[in-house]
Amino acid sequence: MKKDLTMLPRHSSAFTILELLLVLAILAVLAGIVASRFSGQSQAAKVKAAKTQLTSINLSLNRFEIDVGRYPTSSEGLRVLVEKPSDGAKAWQGPYLDGNAIPPDQWGNAWNYRMPGQHRSDGFDLWSNGPDGREGGGDDIANWTE
Repeated sequence: MKKDLTMLPRHSSAFTILELLLVLAILAVLAGIVASRFSGQSQAAKVKAAKTQLTSINLSLNRFEIDVGRYPTSSEGLRVLVEKPSDGAKAWQGPYLDGNAIPPDQWGNAWNYRMPGQHRSDGFDLWSNGPDGREGGGDDIANWTE
């Protein structure tokens, strides 16, 4: 006896392509929301780390000034924090920063230093150009804004 397959109930436990596409779309939207929230926090973390690094370099410059009796000139720059100045400053007790080089800011750019300062006439200007990598624009991290 032959069975008629058209009369059997259809119970499918598989997902349709439409259901799979809907689930993928929902996951993509959720991933976008999570990524945007984390990217904002990561930028805020970089700014906070840059401010901490600015404070560390500031302290190193102050230690240099205590030992040598002056702040580095603009032409000497920050490198005198890790290398003895060419004028042979006898009282130099460095290096004042760990490592053999001045670390870049959190965006991979060099720190800027100017002595005498334009913003701090009684001392030096020290700043990072911030996330956009350009001076100005409101995102710079500087010792005169603290």
